[in-house]
Formats: sequence, C-alpha cells, structure tokens
Amino acid sequence: MADLINARFLLGISPESEQISKLLGVATAKIDDPLLITADVVIVVASTKSGIDPKVVAHWQTFRELYIPTIVAVVNFEDGDVDFEDMSAIVGKMLEPVVTPYLVLHAEDGKPTALINLEDQIITDYSSNQIVKIPSEHEHRELILEFKEELENALQEGGWEQFVAGLIIPAIPLIISNNLGVAEIKQFLNLIPSRS
Repeated sequence: MADLINARFLLGISPESEQISKLLGVATAKIDDPLLITADVVIVVASTKSGIDPKVVAHWQTFRELYIPTIVAVVNFEDGDVDFEDMSAIVGKMLEPVVTPYLVLHAEDGKPTALINLEDQIITDYSSNQIVKIPSEHEHRELILEFKEELENALQEGGWEQFVAGLIIPAIPLIISNNLGVAEIKQFLNLIPSRS
C-alpha cells in the first residue's frame, strides 16, 4: 500500500536495477505495469553498455501521455567508449530530448570522480569516502559555458516546475560504486510532492 501512496518507480531492466532501487529508495516496475499510472515520478535507466530497455522504448509515447515526472539515470559510462554527454544525446534520439543539470568531471587517470552543477557551478567531489562540495575554477566555468546556456534556455519558461509537471526530463549520471549522482537524483525526487 505504501507504494501506492508514494509511487516512485525505476523503469528498465538492467543488471544494476536492484542496487539502484535500493540506493534511491524506489520500487522497480515494468513500463506496461498498470500501477504505473499511479506513479508520482519514475526513473528510467539508460546504460551506455546495454542501452534502454526495449519495452520502455516501445511504450514511451503512450507513457509520456501521462505526463509523469521522469528522470533518466545514465549508468555504465565510467570505462566505456560512450560518456555521459554522448549517452544523453542517444537518449534524446531514442526517447526524447533531455536536459543535463550536471556534467561529469574526471580525475587525471580519466575516472569520473565529480559532478559540476550547471546552475550554481559548484563541484561535488566523489573521489573519496567524504563527499565534498567545492567552488569551480575559471577553467571549469569556461568549459561548461555552452552546456550552462543550453540548460538556462530549457528552464527559461518555468524552471524546474516543468520537471514537476512532466514537461522536461533531466538526465543524471549515476555510479553505484562511489554514489556519484545519488544525492542529485534524490534532489529531483524531493521536488515531487509526497502524497503521504
């Protein structure tokens, strides 16, 4: 019954689905599940290795007619040929265009270790057990300028209320091993009013 009161679901079959559900405190569902019409918010898993669940792609247009707030969690980009930004573009072609409120920053060895918030340009460093927020430097702000302007244009009409209304979809990078993206996804989940 609690799922009906606070209906938050993870969509998409991937090896990480169970772990992601636990990390984010949401139930898993299939896109053809009748319970989905009661959803407050859903998270769609998009993997750079396995793509998006074909059933999600096949039923996407019907699902989107419900205007359920949706987040895309991009996974498996750490060591692949496809990075977060590339996968966000692929999601845009497979489902519909997404907005990226965060970009991934990499350590010298190439591993993704931090996120930069495009709105306030604060960096959240996930490289150690202690998650740290630090101000960005001038070179970071120059690198993200185009992405920041793109996000500002997307939010011009109504800010993140557009997400709450199911009109725009944020794509957020997620790495289970160091929790990169978990707090950021939860911030979007918290924008949705709880029915409990």
